[in-house]
Amino acid sequence: QVQLVESGGGLVQPGGSLRLSCAASGSIFTINAMGWYRQAPGKQRELVAGIRSGGSTNYADSVKGRFTISRDNAKNTVYLQLNSLKPEDTAVYYCNARIVRPISLTEFTYWGQGTQVTVSS
Repeated sequence: QVQLVESGGGLVQPGGSLRLSCAASGSIFTINAMGWYRQAPGKQRELVAGIRSGGSTNYADSVKGRFTISRDNAKNTVYLQLNSLKPEDTAVYYCNARIVRPISLTEFTYWGQGTQVTVSS
């Protein structure tokens, strides 16, 4: 009953930019936190950026100064602005959300389907 739908991935040249979006829908009471992870072939999944309900953010050292996470609480949507992209940013990017379900008020973690970001000349 909860779904995270991602969009915005694609192919860009080094130095280019993309904006990823992730919209949560379904039976949601509140969203405690949302974030972005990525996984490249042969590598483990890593946290890229996260944003908590209070607005605090955190970033992987490798993307600090280049990526920006933001949210629109009214739309249950999180964004990731990717600037100054490098080939090593190539990966499948996954949206993550910690969502409290109505009635039970139980927190669950949900994942989006993933969106491919490819940085290549």
